[in-house]
Parts: sequence; C-alpha cells; structure tokens
Amino acid sequence: MIDIQDLHKYYGKKQHALKGINLQFNKGLIGLLGPNGAGKTTLIRILAGILQASSGSVHVLGQDMSTIAGRQAVKAQLGYLPQHIGMYPKLSAREFLRFIAGLKHLDAVDAEVDRVLEIVRLTDDQNRPIGTFSGGMKRRVGIAQALLGQPAFIIVDEPTTGLDPEERLRIRNTLAQIATKCVVLLSTHIIEDISQSCRTVAILNQGKILFYGEPRTLAQIATGKVGEVILQDSAPPQNLKIVSSRQLAEGMAYRVLGEVLPANAQAVQPTLEDGYLWTIQHNS
Repeated sequence: MIDIQDLHKYYGKKQHALKGINLQFNKGLIGLLGPNGAGKTTLIRILAGILQASSGSVHVLGQDMSTIAGRQAVKAQLGYLPQHIGMYPKLSAREFLRFIAGLKHLDAVDAEVDRVLEIVRLTDDQNRPIGTFSGGMKRRVGIAQALLGQPAFIIVDEPTTGLDPEERLRIRNTLAQIATKCVVLLSTHIIEDISQSCRTVAILNQGKILFYGEPRTLAQIATGKVGEVILQDSAPPQNLKIVSSRQLAEGMAYRVLGEVLPANAQAVQPTLEDGYLWTIQHNS
C-alpha cells in the first residue's frame, strides 16, 4: 500500500535530508525508528502530502504523491497525529472531535465521534474541557481525531513522548488494535514502543534507511557483541559502548557493546536496543 523508490529530499542546495529511501509496507503497525534529526519528520510529511519529494517516486494507497490529484486523494484517506497538535483547551473532547469531523465533512458525526471515543477509552471524560486533561489523555484525543472517518493510512509522530509508563502502554495497545485494519506508521525515538508493538521496523539515520525488517532480526544483529562486565574501581575500555549500568554489591555492572568483548565479559541475550545501537554506531 506504501511504495517508496529512491526518494531524495533537499532543503536548498546544501541540506540533503533524505538520501535514496526505498521502502514498501502494507497493513499493520510499522515502526520508524531513529534519533532526532534523522529525517523522520521529513519522510512523514512527504507521505502525508505536506511536502513534495525532490526526486524519486512515492505511491501511497496507489496514488502518485508527485501529483496534486494524488496528494488530495491520499489526504482524504489519511489520519495524521503530528508530534505537536493544537487543541482548544476550553473545548471538551467531544466538541473538539465534532469540530475536526466537520472539517473532514463526515456524515453521521455523532456516531463517528462516539466510535473513536470508545476506541481511545475517553467516553467517560468526553465532556470535560481538554485543558483539564493529562498529557496522556490529550494524546489519546489526538489519536481519536486521526481515526475519524476510518482512514486507510494513519501516521503518528512521537505519540508517547513525555508520558508515564501506564499511558504509554495504553497508547501502544490502542495503536496495535487499530493496525489490524489499516496501515499505521509509528515514528518514534523510544525503542520500547517499537519492541512492544511493531511487527516491522525501519531505522532511519542521517537521511538513510539502515535497516528494514522484523524487530527480532534487528536484535540478532548484536549477537555476540553485547555482554556484561562487573568492575570495582575502573570504567570499561573506551572502545566499548556502554548501553546501561547498575550497582551490585560486588561493583558496577556495565552492559557493553563492542566488536570484541573483554575476556571477563559475560555474554547476554541481545535486545532490540542493542541491535539498534549497533546499527547506528556502525553506519554513521
């Protein structure tokens, strides 16, 4: 349903934001993972029809995004939650969603608003002013507005940033439920969001796709390259990347990543984070 071939995007003459992107994906929850400044937002805006590619081809839901007609057709089938969405704090959640439904020219507005409120579990709070909501509740309102009209393609940009663990889990579960019926692209820098919910992940860094495949395959990239070292009075060698550390009775335990591990390192099972860090580190 989404087909990207040799996509390039330039800003002016010097900034090459996207460098030959090739991606194809269908129904399900797809994770787009990368550090800040990797090019994720630029790619999202091209897929949403907000920006145009400098070269290459982009087809979304069978539509050619280089044409005005194609972009308009996609926007009619698109749900989009940007990282920062403006909401009127004095409006209730229901009033805000009715307003967005009106902008989308939807039929049976009240029934559609009821449907999306139920999905994001805000039915009981629908008449409260949005300004009284927690950060997680506001993000759920944002997801609800993206669901209006039952779009075939939904893009969510950093939906769990700044949320507590309970809200992050709730939003991940909601997105996984939605993705059984359409294409959902989840853009994030939070690795746990990908590992817990996405069937496929793409790593984007410095405008290039470094990996595209299943999360377990990404984790396996770091097999044999991650271990734990317990040290009392010294730090790990500088040629190793410290993934995490924890205090033990016998000293500091460091989870380290490297091509060659110290002789005293205990091998550990690699995680998605290990595979991600290895991929970023060795393709920069």
